[in-house]
Amino acid sequence: MANFYTDNPDLRHHLNHPLMRKIVELKERNYTDAEKFDYAPLNFEDAMDNYDKVLEIVGDLCGGLIAENAEGVDHQGASCADGHAIYADGTVENLDACRKAGLMGISMPRRFGGLNFPITPYIMAADIVSRADTGFENLWGLQDCAETLYEFGSEEQREKYIPRVCQGETMSMDLTEPDAGSDLQSVMLKATQKEDGTWVLNGVKRFITNGDSDIHLVLARSEEGTKDGRGLSMFIYDKRNGGVTVRRIENKMGIKGSPTCELVYKNAPAELCGSRRMGLIKYVMALMNGARLGIAAQSVGVSEIAYREALAYAKERRQFGKAIIDFPAVSEMLAVMKAKLDASRTLLYETSRFVDMYKVYEDIARERKLTDEERAEMKKYSKLADALTPLAKGLTSEYCNQNAYDCIQVHGGSGFMKDYACERIYRDARITSIYEGTTQLQVVAAIRHATTGTYRTLMDTYAATEFKAELQPMAENLKALTALYDEAVAAVLAVGDQKYTDFMARRLVEMAGNIIMNYLLLLDANRNDSFVASANVYNKIANAEVAKHSEFIRNFKPEQLSFYNI
Repeated sequence: MANFYTDNPDLRHHLNHPLMRKIVELKERNYTDAEKFDYAPLNFEDAMDNYDKVLEIVGDLCGGLIAENAEGVDHQGASCADGHAIYADGTVENLDACRKAGLMGISMPRRFGGLNFPITPYIMAADIVSRADTGFENLWGLQDCAETLYEFGSEEQREKYIPRVCQGETMSMDLTEPDAGSDLQSVMLKATQKEDGTWVLNGVKRFITNGDSDIHLVLARSEEGTKDGRGLSMFIYDKRNGGVTVRRIENKMGIKGSPTCELVYKNAPAELCGSRRMGLIKYVMALMNGARLGIAAQSVGVSEIAYREALAYAKERRQFGKAIIDFPAVSEMLAVMKAKLDASRTLLYETSRFVDMYKVYEDIARERKLTDEERAEMKKYSKLADALTPLAKGLTSEYCNQNAYDCIQVHGGSGFMKDYACERIYRDARITSIYEGTTQLQVVAAIRHATTGTYRTLMDTYAATEFKAELQPMAENLKALTALYDEAVAAVLAVGDQKYTDFMARRLVEMAGNIIMNYLLLLDANRNDSFVASANVYNKIANAEVAKHSEFIRNFKPEQLSFYNI
């Protein structure tokens, strides 16, 4: 039986990144928790050993139980009865096993019963869980909502709810409504404050992942007469108090073990989380950043299993007297799949480290005043995290869809049948580029970092690395691609028209993403020779993609926009 952590050495490579020492030392406050908790680490090596051991438990559970249950969960799916969601039998078994293994509340502080892990090893666990069962990661991974409770809830709310999450209770974020999908400013679920100061919620939410969870974070309209985001607040709803029923569960293409619910709130008691009017402006933005990172991890997990299924089949399937992996057309597909997987994963963990850095400084700022140097570093990493989270979510989800597509292609006609896992993988992959903000919305979030120079500064930082001699030609090539990128950005900005910039945004963002991911793969190859092949293959992909977008922008005239007005 495989262990999904130990059978993938790439994970340990990313876990042992040089920046992790600083992240861990800050997160552990120089290891002072060791005086209060016997399971707290004594030093950096002890902390890394803790992460390694917990990830090995995750890998064992995923390689055995969760992966074994995935097919049955897909067939049975979730159902609705008496106003509640009913999990598939395998999902119930998976959740119970995760609770018993202590894998809930991983990133929460120890004083609430958590493990106090940084975001990076937590995201690594999400990557592993997604490989085992993409839909189950939606349930397990929503423990990340506790971060919002921790950051914005009162101390009383933290003490009340976070230990329950750490003990295994599930969470959801109830944002979307029938008439408010991506446009969350249009949310109309009504929050009414009673005379005694308590709140009740009334209305309907739709497309809510794990909508019958134990603890909900709910976006609702608290300010009478408002119609925009300034009238929205965040609330905590506790299932124990009643008032919410599941009206239906969506019949989805994939991730069928994850119940996607339509919820009816009827005088449901709730608690205000944080300040009024800040629900969308501040708290949902924090939620969505975490959600983007979570879907990027889910996408990488899908890319991993798609690549492995395709590779295994190509090695065993024989045609014309030899294994099909020996045909150049097939081996090229597999090499490209692996390069896209490796590029996705390296971007995922670079992003998670940036998120770790700024979040740990934010947490320290709750305890004491930051030094000027610390505040500057927090600001730097906050900006980088803001730039890379939409890039990571957008590009990794697109690549996971491409890898799932190619997985079926390698299988040929067999891949179209339900006898092989790739059919389920293909269906599960499709949602990743849609939910928690479509790829198009990720471009909207990312484009300002292309036009204001955030991505360009990052490229310069990577280019300043002293690369091994054999990697120098690729490093020089990336400088040439960066010049094409500079030219494209300048050409778009020179037009001075926002509509034109919006039209070209996807091309600029993809160019930046291709260059950044290739640099990150080059950095991986600089530390670990096992990434040299993927860095070379991805370099060919980046060259083609950057050249394509560069050529399009260079030859496009603003008046030609009219051709695209359908």
